[in-house]
Amino acid sequence: MSQTFAIRRLNASDQDFAQHLDHLLAWESVSDADVNQRVLDIIDAVRRRGDAAVVEFTQRFDGVSATAMADLILPRERLELALTRISAEQRAALEQAAERVRSYHEKQKQDSWQYTEADGTVLGQQVTPLDRAGLYVPGGKAAYPSSVLMNAIPAKVAGVPEVVMVVPTPRGELNELVLAAACVAGVDRVFTVGGAQAVAALAYGTESVPRVDKIVGPGNIYVATAKRHVFGQVGIDMIAGPSEILVVCDGQTDPDWIAMDLFSQAEHDEDAQSILVSPDAAFLDRVAASIAKLLPTMERAEIIRTSLQGRGALIQVADMAQAIEVANRIAPEHLELSVAEPEQYLSQIRHAGAIFMGRYTAEALGDYCAGPNHVLPTSGTARFSSPLGVYDFQKRSSIIHCSAAGASTLGQVASVLARGESLTAHARSAEYRIKN
Repeated sequence: MSQTFAIRRLNASDQDFAQHLDHLLAWESVSDADVNQRVLDIIDAVRRRGDAAVVEFTQRFDGVSATAMADLILPRERLELALTRISAEQRAALEQAAERVRSYHEKQKQDSWQYTEADGTVLGQQVTPLDRAGLYVPGGKAAYPSSVLMNAIPAKVAGVPEVVMVVPTPRGELNELVLAAACVAGVDRVFTVGGAQAVAALAYGTESVPRVDKIVGPGNIYVATAKRHVFGQVGIDMIAGPSEILVVCDGQTDPDWIAMDLFSQAEHDEDAQSILVSPDAAFLDRVAASIAKLLPTMERAEIIRTSLQGRGALIQVADMAQAIEVANRIAPEHLELSVAEPEQYLSQIRHAGAIFMGRYTAEALGDYCAGPNHVLPTSGTARFSSPLGVYDFQKRSSIIHCSAAGASTLGQVASVLARGESLTAHARSAEYRIKN
């Protein structure tokens, strides 16, 4: 492996900076026609043939020798067994992380409310949990127990009675840490299936897999494409793009720390994006040197190298005000404010999935155990989206209970507006309640 390394350098003062930044940020998550058609075929087969299709696709794509759906179901006892098989250190870490995630999300719970107007009319909102949520978890060697915690715990805090998890087990490979996380998080049912067939089974239901109301959790391009197609039949969390980190630094943080923070996202995959913004050009040079020094020590060095060379950047800005402007333009999934007194900039940040404040707050802490959710908007969607939370597993129903006097008053207003729209039945329905 060559030790030479160069990461893209940009300067926000350059005339063509906006054009270069747009090119750097460009990401198209739409599947190609071949993937799209294969996913549609899988969804159609699962809808028509149920369990039989799920078993067939699991045999074909995951190399699992299951002959019936019963072979792809893990009972609660199996999850409890996994909890005893992992090390004491792993169990303690899982349980501590779960408790922190649960405690944080408890504060997000929304309650029903109502108020009574002077004429006795009652208005309000009733908040209820979804009946059933589906959780997709990547399986095999690329397994993420932290994703189980982050997706299942908010659902349980919201009061969802049943959380159904699907997790592929390539060649029958079960990940004990993932199963233990499911046990700790309170997952109710587990099916060892994955891919588009798992998404279709959750969305439409089969003889064995119950139909859910919402599907959450990360997956590959087939999973993302399937989620896009079943949206409307069920709710989904988001169509996630590659992981991202934007570090805004005043130049006073240890450059090795910053280099490793950039690596922490770049190691996810070759399309991940890591960007550093600083007004200190000499500091950017020091971070570039740290990157070159530390890269050969990383287990995923080639993935990190490809990610940083393809989508990474070190951006020089005139001052911290311009750094914040660039951050809002990027609208990153993860934003580190690695500066002195980060609180002074917080109110100026308009677009970010999660904001990590100060030099000691590594983004990796948020991935695992800080408490806030690590399922975050990517690809600039933080402009209009929020982290996954309890509110994603709750529904809100409006409450309207008119008194006789209230119906009369509102009926007169509704009558005028309905007749203005030429909707006579609407008007007359309201007018019947008007007191003469």
